[in-house]
Amino acid sequence: MLLGDSVQIKEINEIIKQVAPTDVTVLITGESGTGKEVVAKEIHNASKRKDKPYIIVNCGAIPEGIIESELFGHKKGSFTGAIEDRKGYFETADKGTIFLDEIGEMPLGTQVKLLRVLETGEFLPVGGSKPIKVDVRVIAATNRDLAQEVVSRNFREDLYYRLRSINIYIPPLRERKSDVKILLDYFTKIYSEKNNISFPGFTDEALNYIDNFPWQGNARELRNFSESILVLYPNKLVTLEEVQKQLRAYNLSENFNVPMIMDVPPKRNENEFLFRALLEIKSDLIDIKNELRKREIEEIKNEIKEDDFVIPKEKAMGMTLDEVEREVLNYLLKNNSWNIEKVSSILNQSQRNIYNKIKKYKLEKVYN
Repeated sequence: MLLGDSVQIKEINEIIKQVAPTDVTVLITGESGTGKEVVAKEIHNASKRKDKPYIIVNCGAIPEGIIESELFGHKKGSFTGAIEDRKGYFETADKGTIFLDEIGEMPLGTQVKLLRVLETGEFLPVGGSKPIKVDVRVIAATNRDLAQEVVSRNFREDLYYRLRSINIYIPPLRERKSDVKILLDYFTKIYSEKNNISFPGFTDEALNYIDNFPWQGNARELRNFSESILVLYPNKLVTLEEVQKQLRAYNLSENFNVPMIMDVPPKRNENEFLFRALLEIKSDLIDIKNELRKREIEEIKNEIKEDDFVIPKEKAMGMTLDEVEREVLNYLLKNNSWNIEKVSSILNQSQRNIYNKIKKYKLEKVYN
């Protein structure tokens, strides 16, 4: 069961009990960090398939060119490098459950094959001519608005309605404040036992502040905060000042200056991508700093300078959307040592999209 005593969590736990014994397809939606993967695992563990394979697939992390091979397998010689037959995730998950995380990132062509599996239980491996039949329960999750993605023609309408036979929406933590203390107690108990740390707890003022903190990163942010508090303040009652200090460390808006366009007219649509990207960069830096807080907080502060990336007014006003997008991507790749995973996280895009943009703007030729 999910931890929490809010009405929303109680309802979700009831839905899990009802849908788990069945084979119905489930779509889990909600913001990042709310616990969609936890819900999927709970459904599998409470199902008749609990002793069978449980396969997790991050659809956004698989490049478009190989995602069908990963999901459905391939036959020897079907493409360069296919030196032998290979089973895909669906065949591996036969009799069990497959969890398709970030389903909104799946290419349209692959969505067609997924729909066929959902409807018939059959698929063709890449390069194959004989259908393979499997018995797999599908659970999918996304933080995107799939209804809007359908309107934008980024997601198939028929697949959307097929997936959402049961839709479990997980509200953000800020909308279920009664769950904060329960999760906080759980995380601190787990980490204190795991690291053999005595933890007396928080003062009343500190707990009140934690309860009313917005927790934009949801349960994931609360979990990371709990771990950091135990590491930084072991064996002592944590005060309001110490909690505020640690939570301020997450808020880069107080401590960091990020790349910005100087004095660009707000109505220029060509530069909307950059504004959006910069906001997402700031948001993602919060997560980066959180993950590395134990040893790199001051180092990150020193590395990120206000003047690292500035598009002058004169240049920005004359740039097209593609030119702005190319410059931002160019900058991020160069300054992150071409770490595609990190850049995709900063821009909140799939790695596949980043690879496509690199190809589009021929950035390989610039830096290879």
